[in-house]
Amino acid sequence: MRPLVLALPLAVLAFVALPVRQADAQTTNSRGTLTAMTADSITVKVGTTDMKFTIDPKTAVEAPGGGTKERQAQAAGKAGAKLSDVLKVGDAVEVSHNAANHATLIRKVSSPGSGGVPAKSATGTVTAISASSMSIEGTSGGGAKFTQTFTIDPKTHVVARGASTTLAGGAPITNAVAKGDRVSVEFDDAGGSLHANEVRVTMKAAK
Repeated sequence: MRPLVLALPLAVLAFVALPVRQADAQTTNSRGTLTAMTADSITVKVGTTDMKFTIDPKTAVEAPGGGTKERQAQAAGKAGAKLSDVLKVGDAVEVSHNAANHATLIRKVSSPGSGGVPAKSATGTVTAISASSMSIEGTSGGGAKFTQTFTIDPKTHVVARGASTTLAGGAPITNAVAKGDRVSVEFDDAGGSLHANEVRVTMKAAK
């Protein structure tokens, strides 16, 4: 999936190359449900609080299907996709913003979280995968290796290049994610069982 950057607020979106990541130490991530969009702002319900974020041409947007929407818009003779083409009210989003609540990145996610707190996350390399489970191996902050196994089900959101096509019709995750892929996983820990809410492929395994 490729992130988008607003060329005009709530108007045309132009593509930029991956990765789009915020290096500013003052950047904060807030997660919730998108409740409103205007020409220069969005409103997100974070927990029980409605937070309003300003947006401008430098605001990046990352959402599944962005590439398809962009191509469709260009085929129709338009300059590009609109924000409303890739996001809609009710979507779960994570907003990277500064202290003045200016949004630098709006990312569509699988869950609004609890009270604005993102789900737990882990990054590693896929060591085993099936239609119902996935195992990864990674390195913790202290350098120690870890292995985690996650339950996969129809609620698991998969973000990968071409996933909208390869996973159409409820196809298994193995159509988009393979052993050796580098992934980022957002998950919930329910009674010791790790359920993957979102699996994001950050680098495909070398062939």
